[in-house]
Amino acid sequence: MTSLGWHASHEQISPSRLLAAAQLAEEVGFDAGMSSDHFSPWSSRQGESGFAWSWLGAALQATGLPFGVVNAPGQRYHPAIIAQAAATLVEMFPDRLWVALGTGEASNEHITGQRWPAKPDRERRLLECVDIMRALFAGEEVSHRGLVTVDRARLWTLPQRPPPLIGAAVSVPTARWVGGWADGLVTIKQPRAHLQHMLDAFRDNGGAGKPVYLQVHVSWAPTEEEALAGAGGNIGLEAVAKSAPDGYTLLLMHVGQATAPSLYAKLPFDPVGDFAPIGLVTDVPMILVARPNFPAKDLSEMIARIRSEGDKMTFGNVGLGPASQL
Repeated sequence: MTSLGWHASHEQISPSRLLAAAQLAEEVGFDAGMSSDHFSPWSSRQGESGFAWSWLGAALQATGLPFGVVNAPGQRYHPAIIAQAAATLVEMFPDRLWVALGTGEASNEHITGQRWPAKPDRERRLLECVDIMRALFAGEEVSHRGLVTVDRARLWTLPQRPPPLIGAAVSVPTARWVGGWADGLVTIKQPRAHLQHMLDAFRDNGGAGKPVYLQVHVSWAPTEEEALAGAGGNIGLEAVAKSAPDGYTLLLMHVGQATAPSLYAKLPFDPVGDFAPIGLVTDVPMILVARPNFPAKDLSEMIARIRSEGDKMTFGNVGLGPASQL
């Protein structure tokens, strides 16, 4: 059964406004809610970052909606504290909370001053946290020495049923890995073919029959014209391609117009034939960075190292399908 939910983006909007929006979301018919968990906004321009766990108590009291929350235990949060927070909420609001666990983002986790681990280490740390949290939900006393440390922890307040621990993933390998331990999968809107590969990997590795949550960004306004103003990606491309040649509807586009045919099997426009070029607005450099003590000192040394030790290296880029990934 499909449910439609509403998302509380704490990194963009103040907690008080989000609380009022959650109540409105229930009034207009949304079935559920979901909450982000940031220490810092994505940029100073957004200018907000409320504490998700304080807000969740208020939102669960102010509405009858079930909520999910994203969380990265192991660095900024100790898993025993998150287990206690989740257990307390579910004791008060039974069966109305699920927790989506991921390996975290350096932009939030760096505040502890600890080294930011490589992805394989973060995955091992997350699995330790999952085992710790489940043992605590089961009423056990937990001591653990590993990538996280726990000393004789026990939850004295427990709900009748613990909250589901959902796995967060945006790639096929991570979805496959999540299938082996999580109670469900949460991901974001991506090309349909990529999502299908993720679902297949998740279900083939233990996720069959488990719930899947999909976060989709939308632009709402009273009129279609207002909603499309400033639209980017394929939505903006299609709107301009199908608009009247009035001399007023313009498209300011980056590399997405060139990469779209490689990412989507079908497009509702011709990325070349449906547009008339006017001119170049700006050049944007693409910069490759590494840690200060990385042994390669220039791009040629970097390429040589990738060819010889590529299976031992990790690479990060912003988003799926941008120029940096391609």
